[in-house]
Amino acid sequence: MDCVRFLLDGQIVCAENVPCTTTVLEYLRERLRRTGTKEGCAEGDCGACTVVLGELSADGSRVEYRAVNSCIRFLPTIDGLELVTVESLLASDGNLHPVQQAMVDHHGSQCGFCTPGFVMSLFALYLRGGTPAREEVLDTLSGNLCRCTGYRPIIEAGLRMGSYPAPLHWNRDAPGLESRREALLALRRDRALRLPGFVAPRTVDELAAELESTPGALVLAGGTDVGLWVTKQLRELPAIVYVGAVAELKDIRREGAVMEIGAGVSLTAGWGALVEEFPTLEEMARRFASPPVCNSGTLVGNLANGSPIGDSLPVLMALGAELVLRRGARVRRVALESFYLGYQRTALEAGEFVVGVRVPLAGAPRQDAAHDAQAAARVRDASLERAECWISAYKLSKRFDQDISAVAVGLCVWVSEGRVVDARIAFGGMAAVAARARACERALIGAPWSAESVEAAVEKLAEDFKPLTDMRASSAYRLRGAGNLLRRFYLEHTGSTDPTRTAAVVGAAAGLAAAAPG
Repeated sequence: MDCVRFLLDGQIVCAENVPCTTTVLEYLRERLRRTGTKEGCAEGDCGACTVVLGELSADGSRVEYRAVNSCIRFLPTIDGLELVTVESLLASDGNLHPVQQAMVDHHGSQCGFCTPGFVMSLFALYLRGGTPAREEVLDTLSGNLCRCTGYRPIIEAGLRMGSYPAPLHWNRDAPGLESRREALLALRRDRALRLPGFVAPRTVDELAAELESTPGALVLAGGTDVGLWVTKQLRELPAIVYVGAVAELKDIRREGAVMEIGAGVSLTAGWGALVEEFPTLEEMARRFASPPVCNSGTLVGNLANGSPIGDSLPVLMALGAELVLRRGARVRRVALESFYLGYQRTALEAGEFVVGVRVPLAGAPRQDAAHDAQAAARVRDASLERAECWISAYKLSKRFDQDISAVAVGLCVWVSEGRVVDARIAFGGMAAVAARARACERALIGAPWSAESVEAAVEKLAEDFKPLTDMRASSAYRLRGAGNLLRRFYLEHTGSTDPTRTAAVVGAAAGLAAAAPG
């Protein structure tokens, strides 16, 4: 059996005889006595536990740093990485890092409990270089909560941290970064990490063989959901097979008119690739989760989890995505909308895993068997080649940032000569599974793109879904909210001069950023 090896303050730490579900937070506080990292919520929501991980780029030429929540990150998943804690920022001569000094000078700490987490989130932003805009600082801190409500001075510290002299030990051009890169190269494994109850294969073939021989194993990616099974539900997990060490699964490939996102690609990178292809998805990407959650979690993990409130599900359903599944040597593809069989039940067979998700990039209308004969007849004579494709995604939640949706929707509508020629509309949070709104789609296809047609489609949502009532929203709210999101989509694609509420909020934030002092 191996030990978990990682780099900390330039030294290699070898963690032995540690249960595989020990979190990074637990190890820091209980084994290393690094108590600067705090536990607030133990579910990746408050940010008090934020640390920064350094990982070699694919070609090994540089170290890429990102903030993550240590409270739900299992220790074996940082094998071969660099761990940076708030204690790591202090210089050998006792000088504070610019992020820390800015927090002091701008009175960014009140009770102090959350302060280390804020510092580490800002530190990750600092390492990108340059002077961040106000909106960048706000996005960076979206996963950090201050119960003293001291956000203004913390934001000010984030805006000003770049004006301090760059430290010798921690900046993008620091000479010590090269030695860290060399140390991480030396930590690279040429075989799978094996611990009691945990294995991290290095190749897709090894992963397939491991799962085929252990069909009851738990496939672990980012752990942003599985971590809570341990920290909140106190569950005993089966044998864990970790996909994060498989370099092949971290690729994003474009083949013709299709983009394939591997199972190991983070939410940050996955959403980034989607927004690059479909810029109108930016709002959903920003609101999906905080940077630390998105830096740990994976896009495919969000899909494979099967939760009806996974925000990426309706978006990718609307785009016509399909999953690539593998069991042993057999590979098959399944349309995402057909993958979910019931509440957190999927089409995965024993020993099978998701290799990646394939997303069509072309904007041409796509017919499928779900369109009935009448709908097909309505579009037969339409000029499909000239159809304009409109894509959007929205969510309703109690908080704007870092909150689970009550309702989420992905919309892909094709319009030619003022008439809808095709539509793919999918909702999450409305039923036991995320699903297409078939009746709503049929009401739109072939109809004029008008307020009357949209209202008719809104009425059909009651046929598509019988929403539940829970702590996030009532059934009536969900149904009405879903209809309003469809109306919003219409308003945004009719040249309306009246901004939606979210568009107005984003515009106001951009105005504040432009007006912020340099």
